[in-house]
Amino acid sequence: MSVDVTVIIPTYNRLWSLPQAVESCRGTRCSTEIIVVDDGSNDGTWEWLEEQPDVVAMRSHRWGKPWAVNKAFKYAKGKYVRFLDSDDWLAEGAIDGQFELAEETGADVVVSGQQFYRDGELEHSYDWPHCDDFIAQQLGECGSSHYSSFLFRKAFIKDIPHRTSFGGADFASRDDRCFMIEVSINEPEVAVYDEPALCHRHHDRGRLQFAAGLRDVGTNIQHLLIYRQAVGILADQGKLTPRRRRAAAKALWPLAHWIARTHPEDAAEVADWVYRLDPDFDPPEKGALGRLYRKLGFRRTEQILTFRRRLMAPLRPRPHQSLELPT
Repeated sequence: MSVDVTVIIPTYNRLWSLPQAVESCRGTRCSTEIIVVDDGSNDGTWEWLEEQPDVVAMRSHRWGKPWAVNKAFKYAKGKYVRFLDSDDWLAEGAIDGQFELAEETGADVVVSGQQFYRDGELEHSYDWPHCDDFIAQQLGECGSSHYSSFLFRKAFIKDIPHRTSFGGADFASRDDRCFMIEVSINEPEVAVYDEPALCHRHHDRGRLQFAAGLRDVGTNIQHLLIYRQAVGILADQGKLTPRRRRAAAKALWPLAHWIARTHPEDAAEVADWVYRLDPDFDPPEKGALGRLYRKLGFRRTEQILTFRRRLMAPLRPRPHQSLELPT
């Protein structure tokens, strides 16, 4: 039997949320295949999956999300594919609505907005921001949406895996960002589904794409390497327009600020690259900080911020401790 849509759900110790993610993929008019890849959970996830007759369950061994997704993609039978984090879920009717729109328009990617929830309550809804340059949008010109909101024609993305590395650069922690920029560079036909398709859950249990400490530093570096790769490809293809240069510069500026916390010289090089991409770049910071960046430049301003953080560090409460104020 032909399959219209395959939903790929990588998971690790998310039994507290996985059932809702899976349930949101059921009951569709179109033929839907649900593939869940358990990346070595120890919370009963695999046992739960074995009890789900309509779920294709696979196992991997703590190799991480990109490996899990790529493994499932090899076996996906759907004409279209979507990726869903196991702590999120899909809005009612999203699979059918996006599938029907893809079939009507011939789109390679059907995009949409998303909703944000906390403790089961809707915090806010985010509509898809229309933009006439999908590459510039994915580089950071304006807002986009999480790629779990999107439906992809499988034939279009068959040669675009969730990369762990490319051109010598490690992308494992930012595989979805790399994936979407690479999809955009291939210039898909895009259709917009006017309803939010993804329900994104805010929670405090940690997310697979976010990390702290040393891993956080690595994630920032990976984000930088993705942009170096993407800008290089666009330049080689003659597609690095001034608009796309400005979009990349806009995304790289806050990244330079975060890298400066641990690697100030590397961050200064990123800031210099921002101004090479967009010689007219104007720091977006308001007030005194913005004036410092404009008057003193990135290096001097970051030195001042570093000094201030060190000065204030003894006054900040330590984790799991309260700051006792004098009475």
